[in-house]
Amino acid sequence: MAEKPKEDLAERPVRPNEPGPYDIVIAGGRVVDPDTGTDEILNVGIKGGSIAALSGEPLEGEAVIDAAGLVVAPGFIDLHAHGQQLPAAWMQAFDGVTTALELESGLLPISDFYDNVAADGGRPINYGASAAWTYARIAEKEKDMAPPKAELTWFQKAFERDGWQKSLADEEEVANIIAGVEQGLREGALGIGINGGYAPGYGRKEYHALAKLAAEYGVPTFTHIRYLSVQEPDSGFEGLGELISLAAATGAHMHICHLNSVAGRDIKACVELVTDAQERGLPITVEAYPYGACSSTVGAEVFRDDWLARWGVDDASAMEYNGEKLTQEKIDQLQKDDPGAVIVMHFLHPDDNDADAEMLDLSVLHPEAAIASDGMPWVRADGSLADKMDDWPLEGMFAHPRSAGCFSRFLAGWARGGPGRREPKLSLVEAIRKTSLIPAQILEKSVPQMRSKGRIQVGADADIVVFDLTAVRDNATFTQPAQRSTGFQHVIVNGSPIIQDGKEILDARPGQPIRRPHTTTRPAAPHAPV
Repeated sequence: MAEKPKEDLAERPVRPNEPGPYDIVIAGGRVVDPDTGTDEILNVGIKGGSIAALSGEPLEGEAVIDAAGLVVAPGFIDLHAHGQQLPAAWMQAFDGVTTALELESGLLPISDFYDNVAADGGRPINYGASAAWTYARIAEKEKDMAPPKAELTWFQKAFERDGWQKSLADEEEVANIIAGVEQGLREGALGIGINGGYAPGYGRKEYHALAKLAAEYGVPTFTHIRYLSVQEPDSGFEGLGELISLAAATGAHMHICHLNSVAGRDIKACVELVTDAQERGLPITVEAYPYGACSSTVGAEVFRDDWLARWGVDDASAMEYNGEKLTQEKIDQLQKDDPGAVIVMHFLHPDDNDADAEMLDLSVLHPEAAIASDGMPWVRADGSLADKMDDWPLEGMFAHPRSAGCFSRFLAGWARGGPGRREPKLSLVEAIRKTSLIPAQILEKSVPQMRSKGRIQVGADADIVVFDLTAVRDNATFTQPAQRSTGFQHVIVNGSPIIQDGKEILDARPGQPIRRPHTTTRPAAPHAPV
């Protein structure tokens, strides 16, 4: 698939270097800026939280990082990170992530989420969340449940009930759901998280109301489409068509989460549909992760009834729990006893099957697809959430391996290639565009902070990764996922090192909240289409 031509990249005014000396100088590295196409040996000067100089000449700094033989790139921006706990943030930092956002599922109440992170002492990397439609829907449809808490465990508990998943909302209920989501937007949510695959019983008018709300506030929706099936009717293709129609009707920016998994084995037809819509100018963006296995709660609607046929997989052993292959009998028991349990389900086998690898490439190499991990929270052996630094370094704990190795796997397998893997499928500049610039651009029209991220330029935020492309490796596996990626020598967030010479600085908390400005009223008129 062709790379984006260099002349199509955004043109931004070049700012002059600030005078030195600098707080930190990154010396002699291969600097990659996907916005300008820069790929050359340069020195980088950092002052405070920003990049202050780029030069081929030596720079003077209080601290100097020798980056000879290493790549210097903008930190990776993960638009789909469910693991918002402190240990999960550290695991992602070792994968080059400097900003991790919970956008597909989202959270409510939004203010509580940001307040809770601040009360926890902050994060080493930047963080943020969207307003969760599912939380508002559960609150309306399951009134005997405790009010929403800005925690994933509250959402997992809701899988003990199915009214919110399967039933239509009447006009009054829709109004209340929309009001709950809107309150999240007023509190600074980054958009609307629409986890449609977990509540496929919603009505089309409800989805339309969400899209209209997004258009009025000028924010994206982040959608896990309604259907996950290779069979029609109620196929993934149909779910994508529903999303595309609302982008056309309302002008809302509709972002498709994990295109690889919502399309599954029907990826060719689904990618053609999405690409056709994008080429006609509809405000649709996409993301993908470089694995052929998804992760979710076992009680989700997508794993009930005829789920094998809908996913196009052969038997129940495609599903694993804590690294153990399951039988249908064990799945039924888990759905009864612990419907919120997090499982892994293999719908492709790209490491063993060339045809499956080609299917995965259709989403991962889509020219405008961001790489996003869909990283899950880490759980202890007893199934409880690993949310304290006492859990670090997460030995013996479980999550999908993408929670630890998504970005390293992408760099090693698609940008570098090598023994046991394919030849490189794209340049390093294009790879960094997918990990850093495209995610920033997806958000920057509605989130001003993102306009200075995803780039190595004077004035940009000093969110920077320094890595050895020859050594980058994802070590996490499906049976032993709690293994950090290797190859990232230095990770800097807002001008402060959090990983130095491959070792974490555990008391470092320079991560900032990524958040829209608060508002008390709805915008007076709809924003123009994105």
